[in-house]
Amino acid sequence: MPALLWYRRDLRVDDLPALSAAVADGPEVLCCFVLDPRLEASSGQRRLQFLGDCLRHLRDDLGGRLLITRGLPQQRIPQLAAAISATAVHVSEDFAPFGRRRDEQVQAALGEIPLVATGSPYLVSPGRVVKDDGSPYRVFTPFFRRWREHGWRRPALSRPEPPHWIDSTELSSKTAQPVEIPDLGHADLPAGEVAARDHWKAFVANGLDRYHQDRDLLGRDGASRMSAYLKFCNIHPRSMAADLDPHSPGATAYLRQLAFRDFYAAVLRHWPRSAWQNWNNEFDSIQTDSDAQAQRLFERWKAGTTGFPLVDAGMRELLATGFMHNRARMIVASFLVKDLHLPWQWGARWFLDQLIDGDLANNQHGWQWCAGTGTDASPYFRVFNPTLQGRKFDPDGAYVRRWVPELADVTDAHLVRQARPPDYPEPIVDHGRERAEALRRYQRIST
Repeated sequence: MPALLWYRRDLRVDDLPALSAAVADGPEVLCCFVLDPRLEASSGQRRLQFLGDCLRHLRDDLGGRLLITRGLPQQRIPQLAAAISATAVHVSEDFAPFGRRRDEQVQAALGEIPLVATGSPYLVSPGRVVKDDGSPYRVFTPFFRRWREHGWRRPALSRPEPPHWIDSTELSSKTAQPVEIPDLGHADLPAGEVAARDHWKAFVANGLDRYHQDRDLLGRDGASRMSAYLKFCNIHPRSMAADLDPHSPGATAYLRQLAFRDFYAAVLRHWPRSAWQNWNNEFDSIQTDSDAQAQRLFERWKAGTTGFPLVDAGMRELLATGFMHNRARMIVASFLVKDLHLPWQWGARWFLDQLIDGDLANNQHGWQWCAGTGTDASPYFRVFNPTLQGRKFDPDGAYVRRWVPELADVTDAHLVRQARPPDYPEPIVDHGRERAEALRRYQRIST
């Protein structure tokens, strides 16, 4: 009774419920990954490179028994299932709008062969944490309380008995249609399951105890940098949660971040339109700019040449590494929406193009938090002052000096008590004036 295991964003072997379900289904399993051209077109180069590196490691972990093919899943998966006479196709469940539509199409094309979803990339799968009346939470804090009460499974301590892996070379080339894994250049972050576990162990040993104190300090590198591994589920969050001591302030603060990840996934499941539209539709009428001048300001923001040191440092870190510190993400997002009056969707799309860890639920709802348009959002009238934020979260200027070389040798990297170097641009806007303009626009829709 052969089974087909279709990998998507669960690129590991250990503690993979879908693999256990496939092994239980029968003694023979074919593992595959389908490169969907629609997702390739919507993913930035760095994320595609990291994905490619993850697939190479996964193929090695499976002893070379991973078929990588390209095409529309609703065509390729039924073809492969038919070729091996599969009794079922096993997956980890996907809750994003695109993934849910894709899986519905695949199941329709499979006919009587079931598409079996077991497990998910979350501690608690979206849709399970709801109010007593069954309605979804709109605010994080009560969600967090109920989420902790709900709990989650412990990680599996051992792999299932290995099945007979079906070697894709046993299939005809016309059926298998194997492709080479894309290699787009060097990725700054080592990929794969082993790298994820090693990275997490190092953070637990050296950074977790101080996480609650250091996570917002830009120059101290107190973040775990596990986000890309979670994006592709090289490690399941329950394996991480198992290492979190509930009596440790650092571990408690980290668990809260894992809960935010689950919360935003649940928001996207219940309100799929929030991927690209305001969750709070009262903001649909707020005035944003989109003329030629707005586009020029947007290009300066993307390039990190706004003349605001912390904004520029964040954007240049993104350009150089495909990553940005979370505190910097909030500051540059507030600047784009409140100081430049641009649609949050512009910034969200750029982040998805650049970030290795680009995740639709986290990215879009993080942007909506900053824009004031989402669930449990920062009030629109809260406008981050990028200079004050820099002095608070990068007090010695180390973060700015690292990413803005024009300011590497100045005494005050935030330019409060320091003359602006001639090779560093003047501010593209006046923060005080644009803050007042942002509040004026807000008042128009709130009265």
